[in-house]
Amino acid sequence: MDKVKEYIERNKNKFLEELFELLRIPSISAKSEHKKDIITCAELLKSHLEKQGFNNCEICKTKGNPIVYGEKIIDNKLPTVLVYGHYDVQPTDPIELWNSAPFEPIIKKTSIHPEGAIFARGACDDKGQMFMHIKAFEILNNNGGFPCNIKIMIEGEEEIGSDNLEIFIEKNKRKLECDIILVSDTGMIDKKTPSITIGLRGMTYMELELTGPNRDLHSGHYGGSVINPINELSRIINLLHDNEKKITIPGFYDEVIEYSDFERKKMGSIPFSEIEYAKSVGITNPSGENGYTSIERRSIRPCLDVNGIWGGYTEEGSKTVIPSKAYAKISMRLVPNQRWKKISQLFSNYIKKIASPNVTVKVSEHHGGEPYLTSTESKAYKSASKAYEDVFKKEPIPTKDGGSIPIIAQFEKILKSKTILMGFGLDSDAIHSPNEHYGISNFLNGIETITKFYYNYTK
Repeated sequence: MDKVKEYIERNKNKFLEELFELLRIPSISAKSEHKKDIITCAELLKSHLEKQGFNNCEICKTKGNPIVYGEKIIDNKLPTVLVYGHYDVQPTDPIELWNSAPFEPIIKKTSIHPEGAIFARGACDDKGQMFMHIKAFEILNNNGGFPCNIKIMIEGEEEIGSDNLEIFIEKNKRKLECDIILVSDTGMIDKKTPSITIGLRGMTYMELELTGPNRDLHSGHYGGSVINPINELSRIINLLHDNEKKITIPGFYDEVIEYSDFERKKMGSIPFSEIEYAKSVGITNPSGENGYTSIERRSIRPCLDVNGIWGGYTEEGSKTVIPSKAYAKISMRLVPNQRWKKISQLFSNYIKKIASPNVTVKVSEHHGGEPYLTSTESKAYKSASKAYEDVFKKEPIPTKDGGSIPIIAQFEKILKSKTILMGFGLDSDAIHSPNEHYGISNFLNGIETITKFYYNYTK
């Protein structure tokens, strides 16, 4: 057993206890009542970095949630890795669907994780994955020291768009100078098939507000004679896709890359079961844009989804009203060459064009981010690939991920550095959903793989 694996085996219970302490903090960035929890989480992470000998550790204030920063500079002649992660988490709604308290982490066995998985909000996204890096630092620190310079930046607003992180990076370009950026906020194909994410979809997140009558109306007195904003909103949403399940916004696909048959065939060789994919989320068959596989739909094709819709009376019992207002939140995942600001404008123009003149339409832009692509030929990719192969005994497969990390494209734009995405989560981990979890073996294998990346990259 090599020294890295041996250290992990000897300290795995301690690693889990420390992660549990982090997971107990309800650092939900979307809700203002958790501001104190955000600060508590940031302070705990700063203390972990200080224990591992990081210098210039600080909690950097922003207009929103703070950013935790630290650095370990060994020699300016050595390469510098900048690690990025986030400590904020998604809300827990709907809370009634959780089988255990979301901020009281527990270990339970599952069919995928017979050795046990950690159930808690943030277990995988991103506290569990981010904390792997801090434990890798501990291993390096206790086994001959750091082989290269390392900087780390952990933000508290990733789940709400990272608005203040971009400002922070612009103001601290010198401080954040690096050769490569390392992020663990993505996943693997399956538990035994490692992969490195080389592409991320971008995103734009919008909100609609439709106003009809100037007050809620009695549906008996007014039903059938005035416009109902919920009916109209439903009609608008229905018009956003055609019968082929393509998005109908004019100009939406103008910059979308069309892949060759050879490239699509190569994608089709990735281990994947459409039946199991559907079964894992409790449906009969996958669904989406006609003519594409599920892997293609969630990686090289854009999509549009309604994330929330509300209006009128939603409490217990009945109340027969025609509501004055109706609302929807809609996100669009974008692929390389699409630009989120342009797509936001196209969306807004189209909604206003197809809406009835009998409603007032307000379209708001929440946040967005550009798509991202990186090479498989870089030193960082090859270093990560070798580390995965050492741990999993398989060469990792390069994949394009359907999710978005809005700040990744900005890293390249501002810091002129590429990013290597070393993720260890699984589709079945239920991130953003009730019963989020993260396999113990994924957590421990991730620590080992990340540690070995540093040795490989420095060599």
